[in-house]
Amino acid sequence: MNGALKAAWALTAFVVLVGLVGWITTGEVFFAVFIVLGLVTAVGAWLSGRSTAPKGDPAP
Repeated sequence: MNGALKAAWALTAFVVLVGLVGWITTGEVFFAVFIVLGLVTAVGAWLSGRSTAPKGDPAP
């Protein structure tokens, strides 16, 4: 896992956490947008992580 992929997972966790905390503490449904954006970021990180071959392995 490279640095950019680690940063994407960290961003995902942060955005989802902010969304959950904001929604729970304020009751505003607007914070659901943060959760959705975090999930979209997670899908992008997962897809980009699957597209790279491990070191030493030939690319498919």
